[in-house]
Amino acid sequence: MISIGINGQQLELEDKALLIDAINASKATYIPGTIIGIIKTGEKTEEATSEYKIHTSKGEFRIELFGDHSLWVRFNSLFVDSKAHWESSNVIAFGPVATDINIQRGEKKYNRYDVFLGTGGYDPGNSYLMIAKDKHVADYGSPKDAIIGKVISGKNIVANIGQSDSILKIEPIIKWETLLDKNLTQDLNTPLEDGMKIFTSFHVELINESPEGAEHFLALIRDKTFGVDTFSNSFISDNVLQGEGCQYEHWDARVEGSVAVRTDGQGNGRVYIYKEDRTSSPVHSIVGHVSRGIELIKIAAPGSKLSVTSDPERVMVQGMTCKDAEKVLGERGLKLERSGYTGDDGIIVEQDPDTTLGILKEGGVRGLGVKPEKIINVKFYYDSAPITIDFFRHSLRLKDRPLGPLPVIYTYENTFLFRSEKEAEAYKEINPENTPKTGVKSGEIGVTNQAAKRYGMIGIKLLDDEKYGPTGEKFECTNIIGKVLEPERLKGFKVDDIIYIREVF
Repeated sequence: MISIGINGQQLELEDKALLIDAINASKATYIPGTIIGIIKTGEKTEEATSEYKIHTSKGEFRIELFGDHSLWVRFNSLFVDSKAHWESSNVIAFGPVATDINIQRGEKKYNRYDVFLGTGGYDPGNSYLMIAKDKHVADYGSPKDAIIGKVISGKNIVANIGQSDSILKIEPIIKWETLLDKNLTQDLNTPLEDGMKIFTSFHVELINESPEGAEHFLALIRDKTFGVDTFSNSFISDNVLQGEGCQYEHWDARVEGSVAVRTDGQGNGRVYIYKEDRTSSPVHSIVGHVSRGIELIKIAAPGSKLSVTSDPERVMVQGMTCKDAEKVLGERGLKLERSGYTGDDGIIVEQDPDTTLGILKEGGVRGLGVKPEKIINVKFYYDSAPITIDFFRHSLRLKDRPLGPLPVIYTYENTFLFRSEKEAEAYKEINPENTPKTGVKSGEIGVTNQAAKRYGMIGIKLLDDEKYGPTGEKFECTNIIGKVLEPERLKGFKVDDIIYIREVF
């Protein structure tokens, strides 16, 4: 038998067990195509890191070690539960504890926030963990290489520590991304070894203070995945909703595991997850925290897709029939108040409240229904016109919603013209892309590009045309982005009516 850990759950499996066996036995959350992280625990964490958290009765600070770590590795655990025994304007000392360090007499130079070992009366039996509070020169009965590290965060905590305070815990900060004995895989037939730790997903707890930001995050992970589009030592980010506005709601420190939405400037709309502590930011609104699986985030590679769950899960009934929406909501103890077309076959096109947290707070949702024939199913030509499709989906909010409203502004001779309700300020230019050469087909969707004055206009024709595009412009002014699957549904629509676009894959 072998013992492995999977998402924090400990399992005993048969020898020669495979990754799929562990997933099945644990009923672990896993989305096919996402990356699974595996870490072997043979590597000693004390030798694999140079950073440590020191928890005190005043709060937490972090240190980074220099050079040879051997003294720290041997003795740091002795200082847990030790008190700040004495302090001066230059230094604070925790202890004493008994060590066997070799003392070198004589004064040494110390800079502010240096971490070092010293002794009382040059006696290793009275050893102290010491932190310099200011730059100074002194003789503390220290080893030859006195300075073992430096405080790198929580300096305000160090400044406030007094003689009544104590060290509660010392723990290594593992740089998961630098561990050598790790594996990122999609192969479910990967053989398992005793002691492996497996991470198939991570879990996010959303906070009530950020209903709009939480909805932005839930829209991002609607397929239960998070993409590692941007990667650094301190964070990963998914950029799929970059450019989609999100208001600033909650100011807080970006601690390890924080989930934040950028609300202004370059990268507006990106969702970040932090691997290391960072200070609060006026352009990063905190929407939640990773409560499980931070290890997967720390070892994820650029370009990875990660499986993710959330609490709460999204409440989104747009695109559902009234009947199906009532069933889905009922399973979560929520109620549906129908408006508009209220038949069981009615398709919900708007919901109020607009956010999951708002719906949960009210215990239900008001859904605006329309007849099914008002829903226009569309298939996009992603390979031919990706940039213009991005403009179109942004304008209709199809990036974060199942349906998008599109008002009719003009109709003539089997031609329907539209302009989106949402302004697309970020799209100053719509360059020619997938322009027709010999003609357009009935039901194809065209967007006027910047070669014409009315750029951004959207059009659909119900007849083939060998001369003009769906918006009535010349071919060189028209970008073809997709096709309507049931173009006959457009018949009967008039100016100021609203159709609802639904993407079909």
